[in-house]
Amino acid sequence: MKKLAITMLLAGSTLLMADGAAIFAKCAGCHGANGEKAALGKSAIIKGQDAAKTIEKLNGYKAGTLNQHGMGALMKGQVASMSDADIKAVADYIAAMK
Repeated sequence: MKKLAITMLLAGSTLLMADGAAIFAKCAGCHGANGEKAALGKSAIIKGQDAAKTIEKLNGYKAGTLNQHGMGALMKGQVASMSDADIKAVADYIAAMK
């Protein structure tokens, strides 16, 4: 039973990462496949960025209260349809990038 619980926990973690990867796919055009690019030559590199920092920024863009590097409107459009779970998944995915 213990092995089953551990297996299910690991499977859940893998699914979360898969969701984060799928969500990040629309970010890759500007931020690079591994978060290694300064988006449109303006943003900071997000690769490995702390998940809490990413969540805070994405929520700011979604709310329309953040406009870093003049990218607020563009980013608001990118995150408008993301749920809190989507934001957490992509933030965790970005934080895990090496």
